[in-house]
Amino acid sequence: MSEANWYVVHTYSGYENKVKANIEKTIENRHLEDQILEVRVPMQDVVEVKNGAKKSVQKKMFPGYVLINMIMNDDTWYVVRNTRGVTGFVGPGSKPVPLTDVEMRPLGIKSEDVLVDFAEGDTIIVIGGVWKDTVGVIQSMNHSKQSVIINVELFGRETPVEISFTDVKKM
Repeated sequence: MSEANWYVVHTYSGYENKVKANIEKTIENRHLEDQILEVRVPMQDVVEVKNGAKKSVQKKMFPGYVLINMIMNDDTWYVVRNTRGVTGFVGPGSKPVPLTDVEMRPLGIKSEDVLVDFAEGDTIIVIGGVWKDTVGVIQSMNHSKQSVIINVELFGRETPVEISFTDVKKM
């Protein structure tokens, strides 16, 4: 059985919640609960100031888009693609492209905590990414973003660089 991934579906603007409700109803009617696991319209809290009064409201992070956690197959693709209000999946042509964990992290989805054996002041080596094989001292750690900041020599100066926990190891 394939693994479930998050996909982005493009909808008519303003129809995001209606599309979410329609897909959830179709999942229930066709008994696809084990294939289409979750449908989300990502929201964020925004503070608006109107007439001098602050008011906290929820706004859509991506108007015109809905996120779906599903196992991609012909049935699930057909169900989602033919839901009223859906214009298509995000991806080249008719081939949907799943979101990566890096793309999902800022959305607060799939936040698997990484246990680390290093702390501020420790010397680490970068084992992946652009700065691979770079050695540096951890200046600060951001556990919510699961990243460290090290100083790297760039054009003859020390420059702070942010690197994911998964791309570094203790020396």
